[in-house]
Amino acid sequence: MTSGPILVVDDDAVSRHVLCQALAAAELAHVAASDGEAAMVLIASERPSLVLLDLVMPAPDGYEILRRIRKNPATRDVPVVVLTALDAEDEIARAFEAGADDFVRKPFKPVELVARVRGQRRLRGVMDQLAGKEKDAQLVLELTQALASNLDFRGILFTVVQRIAEVAKVDRVSIVLVREQGDIGYVVAASDDEQLRDLPIDLSKYPEIRQSIQSSQPLVIGDAETHPALEILRHDGHAKWIFRSLAILPIVYEGKAMGVLFLRARHRAAFGEREVALCSTVSSAMAIALRNARVMQSLRDQTQQVTVARFEAERRLKSLQKYADFFESSADGIVVMDAEARLLFTNPKARAITGYEEADLHGRSFRDVFLSEFGADAARELFAAFQRGTYPQGVDMRIRTKDGRLRVASVNFTSVAREDGVVLCSFRDVTQERAVEAELVKTKDSLQRVIDASSDAIVSADMRGRVVLFNRAAERLYGRTASEVLGTDVRALYNDGTAVKIMRLIREGGGRIDGLQTEILDSNRSPIPVSFSGALVHEGDTPVGSVGIFTDLREKMRMERRLQQAQEQLLAQERQAIIAELAGAAAHELNQPLQSVMAYAQLLQRKLGDAGPGSRPPPSQPPGQGSSVQMAAQVIYSEAERMAEIVRKIGRITKYETKSYVGTQKILDLDKASEASQERAEGGSSRPPKSEGAPRES
Repeated sequence: MTSGPILVVDDDAVSRHVLCQALAAAELAHVAASDGEAAMVLIASERPSLVLLDLVMPAPDGYEILRRIRKNPATRDVPVVVLTALDAEDEIARAFEAGADDFVRKPFKPVELVARVRGQRRLRGVMDQLAGKEKDAQLVLELTQALASNLDFRGILFTVVQRIAEVAKVDRVSIVLVREQGDIGYVVAASDDEQLRDLPIDLSKYPEIRQSIQSSQPLVIGDAETHPALEILRHDGHAKWIFRSLAILPIVYEGKAMGVLFLRARHRAAFGEREVALCSTVSSAMAIALRNARVMQSLRDQTQQVTVARFEAERRLKSLQKYADFFESSADGIVVMDAEARLLFTNPKARAITGYEEADLHGRSFRDVFLSEFGADAARELFAAFQRGTYPQGVDMRIRTKDGRLRVASVNFTSVAREDGVVLCSFRDVTQERAVEAELVKTKDSLQRVIDASSDAIVSADMRGRVVLFNRAAERLYGRTASEVLGTDVRALYNDGTAVKIMRLIREGGGRIDGLQTEILDSNRSPIPVSFSGALVHEGDTPVGSVGIFTDLREKMRMERRLQQAQEQLLAQERQAIIAELAGAAAHELNQPLQSVMAYAQLLQRKLGDAGPGSRPPPSQPPGQGSSVQMAAQVIYSEAERMAEIVRKIGRITKYETKSYVGTQKILDLDKASEASQERAEGGSSRPPKSEGAPRES
């Protein structure tokens, strides 16, 4: 019934559309009817799981439809939620008297409507399940009574398979028994043939039976034509698919399959969970009937064991009573469990942490309360450790409280002296602490990423000098990996005595130092110049370590050397320029005297009566005197001319300041040029003085 669609009955098209939209948004299958007659037709054909019924409609109105639904045996259990815009309480009472299960006022909220619909369907589903379980229980009781009272063993088996076929609505139910490691099975009862007795069958043609017996697990085949278990039959051509759906349930006793309960139906997918569970229960009861004597003995043994275990538990509880006062006042939760993991004692703190009452916990399994979130494998390993005499300490376990919250508990286990198998468990709620720890780990990871992203090397050490932090930039600077350095002495990263000196400077600087230039040692023990900034790390007022930031100065120092070389080259060039200027100025200043010397040499030659070189001296001169003077004048003129040529060459390759001389002639201003050179030497302009003219020539 709960699997059908929801039927919406409302004569108002708008209201009907809104209802359908709300159901569609909630993914609820639905159909709609616009009047009462159409609604009754859909109820008969669709078998709805719930009816949303408007009370105010043309005849037949909602009240009449409700009466018809409740009058019909096939529909009287269908939940009906009425819709009304009437505020009168008597109308609501009338609807409930007519058989309504719930009501919703118009205008309605879709969330409320869907919640009420789902609540009614859930309630109906639970009622159907309870009814089914009640019927199943009645059937199991009936068959159990038959198995216990009927002396005719064959009659017992036939009664069982016939009733199962009726309840499960299948075409044939058989009981097949097998011998250990045998290839032949025997059909000892069949629901459609009361006379059938011990019919042998070849199990090689029934792989489904063999698989269920070998695994001791039920096997449900919804479609025999496609199921892989029957592939061998399809391949060999032996299959004749009279029955499309199969269910094979092993009859297991003491862990071994004695045979199977074999259900077959001509239509596809005939077996649901309920049918399989019911038949499994019956097969178990059948195994009981087949081995009744041994089962009865087993039950007596089990009863005796339970009684002994109860007495033993009571004895142990009494022995633990002397510790009860201590446990009651403990700030930690304390529970005591026996060898079967049943709780024998819980103190108030344990109950406060878990949210359970003492009655809820006493006798319950420790696994159910404390290990439901621990994981099956971990729980098995824990109890295996108990068997080995090992009791874990400081185990973090997640505990689900009674109200559904998850708490984290730090748990310690220990054995109870002189009590075999009894385990004492103490625990405390550390949910908040673990949350803080997780946040600290997250913060630490974030800081670690920031530290690793730094372009400067960062190294931290504890107060014993052991390296505890070595970032990636430090790895690049030192040429060593963090795994090589962490835990080693920080002094190995410096020259001898440098680490001690730096720590002394940090302490003298009030706990920090900035911009200290020093040297470290790389992996080859080669010095590297660095700029160091460091500080002490405190917890409260107590120093717990130190941290240093290292900036590599090698590139900076290379740049400084290059800059110094460039400055020296520039200074040399300036000096060369000054020398050149001085040379040019000297040449220019010498130009005029040289011209005078040359002029006077020529005048001297003329005075000696010779217009040029090679002339004879005048008669008044003593012999030889004129020629020697003339020769001297000639030499003076030649040397002055050669020097003038040198001066002209120097003048052409230099720049210098000039000043007016005679008329438009310009000569070098030697005083001004020397002053400008002096200014440049003292840091003035490096540009040479502007030339305003060229050396004067005669």
